[in-house]
Amino acid sequence: MTAVDDRLITDAAQVFEDFEVPEGYKAELLRGDIVMMAGPDRVHNRIVLSVLYQIPRDRWEPLQTQDIAIPGESSEPQPDLVVLELGSEPGPGRLIPAPAVTLLVEVVSKNSADADYGIKRSMYAAGRVPAYLIIDPFEAECLLLTEPTGTGEDADYKVERRVGFGDPVPLDVLDVKLETAEFGTLPKFKRHRRP
Repeated sequence: MTAVDDRLITDAAQVFEDFEVPEGYKAELLRGDIVMMAGPDRVHNRIVLSVLYQIPRDRWEPLQTQDIAIPGESSEPQPDLVVLELGSEPGPGRLIPAPAVTLLVEVVSKNSADADYGIKRSMYAAGRVPAYLIIDPFEAECLLLTEPTGTGEDADYKVERRVGFGDPVPLDVLDVKLETAEFGTLPKFKRHRRP
């Protein structure tokens, strides 16, 4: 990467750092673009809490809406849930480097569906996050992605596992079987891309 690219990444991150988000919204930096969305639905929040409560705290630290730094990218996504191994956090600050993360969880909303299944999938793979779980209350299913490969926009996960709500999701990276029977659902909507 050239010095110009590094400067552009730094400039985008600085603009994002100084950006004032209106109350009731959240913002993320996704490959140089600032993306704002309204606060999530209660179904969304209950799913995030259900996942958080199922993660054993004796080994793992689950954090909600924690900003992530993807090395080599002008991206600072804010996943719904970030799971780190206890003691692996690099210290204080707003950003956690993606290589320190074991699992990222995104719960799909109408506004986030395309990003969750598209750009974030690529970004999290580029950041070498071992497991990325997409929970979709509109489709009543989970998509677990593992084994990141590739770089930049060409990065992806080699392994996909779809599990319908009601069946457990084997989160081998945490040695947990995630129960999904109590996950709420939302009415389907027209999407730009299929999950």
